[in-house]
Amino acid sequence: MACSSARSTTFQVVFYRRIASLETNWRDQSDWRAVTAMLEHLSAELANFRIDLHVVEEATEIKIRGYADILNSIRLRYPSGGFSNTCLGHVIGCSAECNLALDLKRGINRILFAPETIEPQGSDKVVCHNCGCGC
Repeated sequence: MACSSARSTTFQVVFYRRIASLETNWRDQSDWRAVTAMLEHLSAELANFRIDLHVVEEATEIKIRGYADILNSIRLRYPSGGFSNTCLGHVIGCSAECNLALDLKRGINRILFAPETIEPQGSDKVVCHNCGCGC
């Protein structure tokens, strides 16, 4: 008889406080309701793999000047997979459609199921957005 004592692992999606830059006319047009709905749905899916998805809001502030800053204001933490505090922009690179719900889902799935596709820290292919993640 198989024992079902397998422990769950935790994956955190961390949202830093986004501060609109007064130096630019760019405005965030992300569909935050779609992001919330996607995270709720994905949380239920990942529970089947014994992965607990947690959404965390932190007081760390990031000035938003464009979509790349939105990506960098979202951190993905999966310590058991070797990702302690990686910004979404580092995980997915450029966004083809600037659809935050799709970009976030792609980043989460990449860390969980295809981490070999993420450029390592210090790679010359990584474009640093000066967000402080260390890439």
